[in-house]
Parts: sequence; C-alpha cells; structure tokens
Amino acid sequence: MRLSDEIAGLIMNMLESSDGTAEIRRNDLAERIGCVPSQINYVLTSRFTPEQGYIVESRRGGGGYIRIRRISSSPAMTIMHLVNSIGAKIDQSSAYAIIDSLYQRGIIEREAASLMRSALSDKCYAGVPPQNRDDVRAQIFKRMLLTLV
Repeated sequence: MRLSDEIAGLIMNMLESSDGTAEIRRNDLAERIGCVPSQINYVLTSRFTPEQGYIVESRRGGGGYIRIRRISSSPAMTIMHLVNSIGAKIDQSSAYAIIDSLYQRGIIEREAASLMRSALSDKCYAGVPPQNRDDVRAQIFKRMLLTLV
C-alpha cells in the first residue's frame, strides 16, 4: 500500500467514526504514520478537495489543527455546486476526479461514470485547437451534470 493511500485511509476512518468531521494535528499524524508533514499536506490537497466533497480548514500556531469536513448535501445540491465551481475550463484529470467522487458517493452509477470519462477524455478533443480544449470540455461536462439534476 502506498503511503498516500495509508494516510487517506486513516483520515477516512477518522471521518467515518466521527460523523463526517475530523480534526488532526499535522505533525502528530505524520509522526504516528512515520512520514514528513508535507506528505499529509499532499494528501489533503489532492484527495480532500471541495470537488471531492470535503472542506479543509486550518488554524496555525501552537494550538493549530486541520479540520476536515465531509460536505453533506443532496445529490442535486452537490451537482449544482460542482457546475458552479467548474468555471470556464477544466482539464481531463480534474474532470475525472469529479466523476470518480460522484461515483464513490453514489450520486452516479458506474455506467454513467464510464460514459462521462469517455466523453471528457483528451482523445475526444483531438480536433479542437489545444487552447480551446479545456473550454469545450468544461461546457460539455456542465451540460452532462445538469442533465442529472
């Protein structure tokens, strides 16, 4: 198991055992796992994003902490939040992360996730000028999401 997976798993367990909110001290968690604190930061910024259904807050200083909260809302509200947060451009990896999160949260079925991934892959936009690909992908992705509401 990769270290990032171990850290994410531990945080997920903390979230599940505390009704969707976990408070951690980065240095304490890093010491417990046996890694550097920056590895904790990497996991938080890559796996616990708003697009994936989480809010991460931090407080610096001696009594500092990092609070991770799972966003709990209806599927329709989650989708509308995503549509509003995508903006004018989205790259393939960001779109895939959102799709995977929707699937993991049970908002979309596996078949819908597969179709979305196919339609948003870089291969579909080979005929579109490179500077416009992420713009076109964002518009198509938003339309797909709005059909789910």
